[in-house]
Amino acid sequence: MPLITVSYTSSRQSPSLKADIASAVSELTAKILRKDPKVTAIIVKPIEAGDWFAGGKSLAEQKLASYWIDIHVSEGTNTKDEKAAYLAAMFRRMGGILGPLHPETYLHVDEVKGDAYGFGGLTQERRYIAGKLEVAPEKP
Repeated sequence: MPLITVSYTSSRQSPSLKADIASAVSELTAKILRKDPKVTAIIVKPIEAGDWFAGGKSLAEQKLASYWIDIHVSEGTNTKDEKAAYLAAMFRRMGGILGPLHPETYLHVDEVKGDAYGFGGLTQERRYIAGKLEVAPEKP
């Protein structure tokens, strides 16, 4: 259900780099935030290191990598501790994939109201209500 956008820069290049990023993001999102990979969409966008500035210098000059991960999830589905663990685990994993990371590397968990977010033409609130109706106890 989450929509995740990963913008990144790195001097490392390989034919599988985008797939490696998407795989790591999907795995950690499922493991830590409990999001089903079957309904997780990930967009991976490279940015030239010369176009990415942190601390007043381009990352090309600094010979460092970075990323900006923006993930949209339904409000209230994850705890503060889960989000903190996700951010830390992602920093470690992405550093292994992209190389040494600039400290100004970001991840944003955007919690969206269930009535304002969804996929397949249904809001998350509608899916929640439908799920509750399916498991509601029978009346005597």
